[in-house]
Amino acid sequence: MNGNGTLPSVLDVRVNFGGRSSGQGKTKDRKARWSVRPSEMSNKTFNPIRAIVDSMKVKPNPNKAMISLSIGDPTVFGNLPTDPEVTQAMKDALDSGKHNGYAPSTGYLSSREEIASYYHCLEAPLDAKDVILTSGCSQAIELCLAVLANVGQNILVPRPGFCLYKTLAESMGIEVKFYNLLPEKSWEIDLKHLESLIDEKTACLIVNNPSNPCGSVFSKRHLQKILAVAARQCVPILADEIYGDMAFPDCKYEPLATLSTDVPILSCGGLAKRWLVPGWRLGWILIHDRRDIFGNEIRDGLVKLSQRILGPCTIVQGALKSILRRTPQEFYHNTLRFLKSNADLCYGALAAIPGLRPVRPSGSMYLMVGIEMEHFPGFENDVEFTECLVAEQSVHCLPGMCFEYPNFFRVVITVPEVMMVEACSRIQEFCERHYHCAEGSQEECDK
Repeated sequence: MNGNGTLPSVLDVRVNFGGRSSGQGKTKDRKARWSVRPSEMSNKTFNPIRAIVDSMKVKPNPNKAMISLSIGDPTVFGNLPTDPEVTQAMKDALDSGKHNGYAPSTGYLSSREEIASYYHCLEAPLDAKDVILTSGCSQAIELCLAVLANVGQNILVPRPGFCLYKTLAESMGIEVKFYNLLPEKSWEIDLKHLESLIDEKTACLIVNNPSNPCGSVFSKRHLQKILAVAARQCVPILADEIYGDMAFPDCKYEPLATLSTDVPILSCGGLAKRWLVPGWRLGWILIHDRRDIFGNEIRDGLVKLSQRILGPCTIVQGALKSILRRTPQEFYHNTLRFLKSNADLCYGALAAIPGLRPVRPSGSMYLMVGIEMEHFPGFENDVEFTECLVAEQSVHCLPGMCFEYPNFFRVVITVPEVMMVEACSRIQEFCERHYHCAEGSQEECDK
C-alpha cells in the first residue's frame, strides 16, 4: 500500500536484481522488440526424401491409377495385415485398464524382460538392463547417435543408405562420412574405403542389415570382416536391424552381436516391419557390451536421454509379451514368402528391360534398380527419370538421390502382386519409349 492507502500502479513497480533496478533507462539490457528465429538444430534438419519428393511438381497421368512403390509402409495397400494374435494382444492390453499411466522412461521392466528373453542367446546374452524401449526404431537410432557422438565428431554411414542417419546427425552438429556399398557384390561394404574414412573423430559406424534401400543381407563371413575393421580401429557399432529376421528363405540373417565378443554394439530394432505395425511406434535398443567397453557411462547416458520423453506407448508395451509369445511362426513365414515372390517377379521383369540393371535383393522390403543414363539422354538424372515415370505412367519410385546414390531408383515390393505386375509393365513401356542407343553401341542395341 502507498501512503494514500491504495495499491501502487504496476508501472511504479521496480524489482531489484543484484542491486540493479529493472526499471526504464540505461539499466535495461534488452531492447524490447520481436525477434523470433528458428533454432540452429531446426535449420540444420534436412530430410532429402521430403525435399526431393516435395519439390516434384509433376502430376500423375489422369488416365492411369497411381501405383506408389515409394513408401516403406507395408500397411498401405491392406494386403499385408498383421497377425490376429497381434491385434488381440493390443485389445487385451487396452481392455485390462492396466496400461493407461506413465511407464518408466526406458519402458516397463516386464516389457524389457520380454525383449531380453526374446533376443537372448549364448553368443549374445541379454538382461532387462540391456534393453531400452523407444518410440519406434527411429528414436532408438536418435538416442544411440546422441549418446555416442558429440558436436564436431563424425559417424560412418552406408551409401546408398537410409537418409534418416544423415538427417539426425547433421541436426546434432555431427559430421557424416559415407562409405560405399558395392552393387556388383550384392551391396557388400567396400571395406578398404570404409577403413580409410576412420579418424580420431570417428564416434561410431552404422551397419544396416538387412538393408533399406538395398534389400541386401550380409553373409556371416562379411559381417565378421566388418567387425574386424571395427575391432582394429576401436570404433563402436550402431546396428540398425529393424529388418532383422526378414531375410528371404534362401538366405540366413545373422544378428551382428552374435558374431562379436570384443566390439561394443548398440542394436536397434522394433515392431514396425517384422510385425507389420509401423504406426504403433515401439522400438528398442539392445546394449551388447561383453567386454564392458561402454561401461556404466553409455548405459547411464541412454537412460538420461530416454528421460527427455516418457518412452513409447504404454498400451503397446502392455501387449508386447503376448505379441512376442503368441505370434505364430506361420505369420512370419507367409510374409517372407510373399516378399520373396514379389522380389523375384519384380527383379525378373526389370532385368529384362534394356537400360535397367536391378540388383537382386535377399531380404527386407526393397530392391535398387540401376539406370544406364547414357541410354536415356532425355533425362538429366534419376530425379527427372522418376518424375517423368510418374507423369506418364503414374508409377512412383524414389530416385537414388534420396539415398545419396544417383542413377538408381528404389522399388518397394510390399504392394499386391497384381499391382507389382502392372507397375513393371508400365516401367517397361516407359523405358521402351525413352530408350536410345548410346554412341558406338548400335551392335548391342541390335541384339
